[in-house]
Amino acid sequence: MQTDIDPRHLIGRKAYDRNGTRIGTIDEVYLDDATGVPEWAAIRTGLFSRDAFVPLEPSELIDGALHVPFERSLIKEAPDFGVGRHLSPEQELQLYHHYGLDVGAPPSLPDHDFGKLAGQE
Repeated sequence: MQTDIDPRHLIGRKAYDRNGTRIGTIDEVYLDDATGVPEWAAIRTGLFSRDAFVPLEPSELIDGALHVPFERSLIKEAPDFGVGRHLSPEQELQLYHHYGLDVGAPPSLPDHDFGKLAGQE
């Protein structure tokens, strides 16, 4: 998704699934803790329904609406963590797995050569 979009401008926009079926309206946008980049959107799936989290990275903003590359049924079955609270890393991992998205392994620490051991010449 375009990273230059102000997340406040996403709230209230309509969201559609991969087939063009309306999912609902974006209620909230969640930013990545480390980068501040919009990462998740909470979409109100109906008048009395809950909010479903969808990843913004594979989604696109087209003609003022968010188009999500997933089926509506998959989105409605996403884990429900409630809105208005911070998503924990574990919750984010559950969401990534739900959508079948690869989550990169944390970067490995560099292998440092600290020289010779004490007492060796």
